Amino acid sequence: MPIATVNPATGEVLKTFDPTPDGEVDAAIGRADEAYRALWDTTVAQRGAWLTAAADLLDAETEQIGRLMTTEMGKTLAAAKAEAAKCATACRYYAANAADFLADTPADAAAVGARQAFVRYQPIGPVLAVMPWNFPLWQVVRFAAPALMAGNTGLLKHASNVPQTALWLAELFHRAGFPAGAFQTLLVDSDAVERILADPRVRAATLTGSEGAGRSIAAAAGRYLKKTVLELGGSDPFVVMPSADVAAAAEVATTARCQNNGQSCIAAKRFIVHTDVFDAFAEAFTVRMAALQVGDPTDAGTDVGPLATERGRDDVDGQVRDAVGQGARVLVGGARPDRAGWWYPPTVVTDLTPAMRMWSEEVFGPVAGLYRVSSYDEAVELANGTSFGLGANAWTRDPAEQERFATDLDAGSVFINGMTTSYPQLPFGGVRNSGYGRELSALGMREFCNIKTVWVGEGGAPAGAGAGAHAE
Repeated sequence: MPIATVNPATGEVLKTFDPTPDGEVDAAIGRADEAYRALWDTTVAQRGAWLTAAADLLDAETEQIGRLMTTEMGKTLAAAKAEAAKCATACRYYAANAADFLADTPADAAAVGARQAFVRYQPIGPVLAVMPWNFPLWQVVRFAAPALMAGNTGLLKHASNVPQTALWLAELFHRAGFPAGAFQTLLVDSDAVERILADPRVRAATLTGSEGAGRSIAAAAGRYLKKTVLELGGSDPFVVMPSADVAAAAEVATTARCQNNGQSCIAAKRFIVHTDVFDAFAEAFTVRMAALQVGDPTDAGTDVGPLATERGRDDVDGQVRDAVGQGARVLVGGARPDRAGWWYPPTVVTDLTPAMRMWSEEVFGPVAGLYRVSSYDEAVELANGTSFGLGANAWTRDPAEQERFATDLDAGSVFINGMTTSYPQLPFGGVRNSGYGRELSALGMREFCNIKTVWVGEGGAPAGAGAGAHAE
């Protein structure tokens, strides 16, 4: 894929970029390593001041960066501006809390025969971040904010269709005061990733993207013994039980499916509804989906803009066509409009079967699969019946069911009577083919730390290290 800004509303190529030459990539890795050594000598308070300055820039330039994201990947301007604001919030959160997250954790010294024992959290060095286009600011900042606060440096390989956003991000942290080289953007294609990982100065990698991309970077990182954190796809269930507030569930379901033009890993995609409330939910949901306004993403009245890429639009259209061709029913939408740009309408499809692609694949667009079940057990079995496990939603006012869903849904997060989303305060990530590791919260910051055990004795040999003892 060429490195270019292509307006998804029109298909027009607005700006192209030459890839970063190999020699400049090597130089950038060197700068990242030098900046890591410089950050080693800074305090958490100093890094916090720089990150707060980055938050201030995000607030001051929300309109500018919002329009840039809308131009490059088609999200509504309102959503883009909200994304910038969320990034500012995350920066301030880590600036305020990093000292606590990185503080030494005391251990039971007496139990290990020490005068003092504790765990220390230290940075590991340059980290390669391979990031997608769907939240081109947030998914970078949710890595960069904790990584920089921990004292690491970042090398960003962003998606090829959001190069201007990627370059703006590199300048953001530099303008905020971080040392030169602390966060850099490399305009390279996917073929360059393994060569970057092979460099011994690069210590780890994080990726948000497809299952295939995750397998590829994990395999490459494994060859060079580099740690990875992967946030991959999702086919999140949205379960509605008889005790649910059906009207509220249908309203949230519409947003949960069509947020970001339906292009979110944690968007609800499979709507699993108990037969007792199926008809009421289906009617309310389809009415709301049909009412969404599709159009110019810069228009304040638009709810759903174009999909980000032509290939993505074609994939979604192909999944719906496959289902319909095998007997599925379309309740609303389902017809690709004949117009310039990469548009697809909010769509609800039901009567799905395991033979259809929509049953097992992630649908990355504003298309909902609607399923009828007759019991709690059937709902959980269907919810867990994919290879993914990123997020899950359950709607019930029954406390016993709420407790069971929290345990039984096999996902990295479970939201009950609310829409799955991410917060700086809570860990974020998946299980199974949705990836491994966690971002956000203290856990996300520590993913790229050396979690170091420190044992201090009285000056002699460690307790238990005499004759017959085995120390490991």
